[in-house]
Amino acid sequence: MGIFPISISSHISSAPLLPLLYTTIAVVFLALAVYLRNSTSHQFAQSSKMKKHHLTDQLIALCHDPTKSVSHLLSENPSLAPAEAAKKLFGGSHPEVIDAPAPHERQPATQEELEKAKSCGNWGLDIGGREPSELFLRAFRDALLTLEGDKLEGVCSPCLMGSCGVVPLTVVGSVWDICRHMSNLIARAEKEVFLATNYWMDSDATWLITDSLRELSRRAGERGEKAIVKLMYDRGNIKQILDNHQKVGVSVYTGENVRLPSPEEIPNIDIEVVNYHRPPLGTFHSKFMVVDRKFAVVSSNNIQKNDNVEMMIHLEGPIVDSFYETSLISWGNTLDPPLPSHSTPAAQGGLPTFSQQSSTNSSKPDIPETGNARSLDQVTADGQNERLSEHLPGDPHYDADIAGEVRRMQSSMSANENEGIMDVISRHLNQNTKDNRKATADPPPPGHEPTPYIPHPVHKPFPIAMVNRKPFGAPNHSSVYNPQNEAWLSAIRNAKRTIFIQTPDLNAAPLLPALIDAVKRGIVVTYYVCLGYNDAGELLPMQGGHNEGVANKLYKQLESAEERERLNIHYYVAADQNLPIHNSFKSRSCHIKILIADSQLGIMGNGNQDAQSWYHSQEVNVMVDDEETCRRWEEGLRRGQNTDRFGKATKEGDNAGCWVDEKGELAPGSIGVDAGKFSWAKGVVGAIKRVQGAGGF
Repeated sequence: MGIFPISISSHISSAPLLPLLYTTIAVVFLALAVYLRNSTSHQFAQSSKMKKHHLTDQLIALCHDPTKSVSHLLSENPSLAPAEAAKKLFGGSHPEVIDAPAPHERQPATQEELEKAKSCGNWGLDIGGREPSELFLRAFRDALLTLEGDKLEGVCSPCLMGSCGVVPLTVVGSVWDICRHMSNLIARAEKEVFLATNYWMDSDATWLITDSLRELSRRAGERGEKAIVKLMYDRGNIKQILDNHQKVGVSVYTGENVRLPSPEEIPNIDIEVVNYHRPPLGTFHSKFMVVDRKFAVVSSNNIQKNDNVEMMIHLEGPIVDSFYETSLISWGNTLDPPLPSHSTPAAQGGLPTFSQQSSTNSSKPDIPETGNARSLDQVTADGQNERLSEHLPGDPHYDADIAGEVRRMQSSMSANENEGIMDVISRHLNQNTKDNRKATADPPPPGHEPTPYIPHPVHKPFPIAMVNRKPFGAPNHSSVYNPQNEAWLSAIRNAKRTIFIQTPDLNAAPLLPALIDAVKRGIVVTYYVCLGYNDAGELLPMQGGHNEGVANKLYKQLESAEERERLNIHYYVAADQNLPIHNSFKSRSCHIKILIADSQLGIMGNGNQDAQSWYHSQEVNVMVDDEETCRRWEEGLRRGQNTDRFGKATKEGDNAGCWVDEKGELAPGSIGVDAGKFSWAKGVVGAIKRVQGAGGF
């Protein structure tokens, strides 16, 4: 979710002019959108006919050749700009501006096609991995088909798109909780950090990161070394009309809006910052980090002050090389200096977390031995046994490994002599915004206690695929055929039992009929959205509409009570509340992005189920093929919120698709089903707020 956030130079101080400028920008974009929607419809129809329904020999050959990657070329010549490497490999076009319309029809993969798709990934069979499931292969094949035109449609070279790895840790918690883990990884880094986020705003959350950069500099100095840090964000600048990748100078990145440490504060770090945006609508919405080419994290959150509950997963193994590849392609510019790990692939580095004693020693069972996973009930109970200092902005307490982080986190989430469990949960959710909201829910029943840090049992590598999409700036909907969107649709189309989705907004036009088709063929579809999340912005033309209106339309398309019973729509309820809190109150919101099919295949990352993510923003997501991991996610998501207990929408009547209380009343702040005749005007206001940086991303 994002719209080009034009940056006004600091010397322009005439504040009264800004609203006029913002309004002008919004109106111009709106006019362009309407015009281009009509002018591109013929082109869309023509190019859709050209889509292939099978994997070509050329693409398969690229998937089989490990030398056909940007990272491989940079391993041979680290001074080569990634954009130049991509040009050498795949041609001289500018793929981020190429339309990618969807085909008119999608043909199911034959068994021969599935075998071809299987051959296109490195599933780690030589390191104990396993072959993909049929559900995963079908989605992977459908994602691969999008590369037949632009080979970098997925912001990853084809040979690295299908891989494998492990997930030692999942986080379901606040922005602080995610930044705490990121800060530990940064402090423990040996050589390098590559951090990408959509929106960076000076706040307590960013202080967790900047504190860790200072700690990294201190530790590197003690080793007599210098660490390399690359940081990317999207703070749109008018100069990006000519050059999307703007190198950020020291005076800007140390200024009041960003406040990264100055070179003098981190003398043992060489830091480089790039501001990336494809105007007007091609937002760099990615949120991920790669450390030492050994660890990768992908998350739902920006690094800023907000009230959101978010999700992150930590990955290790060969899949980290795929994240590294995406990092280079996203950066585009020459890396000055180069990243030290250019010649040491993650595939050669093993599984660092699972090799640590804390992962295999039963006396410290935070990540226990294979087949003996400590349950989240045990994590909760053990949190009562230790009192550890909380890891805070300005008062950091770093741990040596993930096991230590889990203990410290759960200690801070446990009731004590001064606070009951509900007081603890409310304090935790209030931290990032310094809110004072009190709990309204009763204490959680057994099995529902929040566990923000969710350790996974030691496991062998399982299949993982990168399913990303490129940024697309033009204000139309012609860029829709990409690995991210096709993986989502394929998972829904091929599920046998259940679909679960959590997202801030759900309104993307291609998604809605897919959900209805799934319900009609007998699949139980459950989705969680946030009440009122960016309602105003979603009311703009071509943005899909607000959550309650969309939900109502879905229920109206279901003809029988039996069908409606299989569609379960919920509005996010925080772990300390007993009803949804509208996003306009900025007190209890949710920004998680995940899709799970049949409790077997999970797609998690940056992409929302809204028009901006489906058509415009660069998104980074992983698709994992592992039932144990997906079920751990389902349990962690249940514990981290009260949505399943208190957030279910009504399925009947005029308010079908809305949350109502026992008296049939809508939640405070709710628009309800009908946004009114002037919803477009509310949308313009929402767009202006997003341009000003006040809306949702």
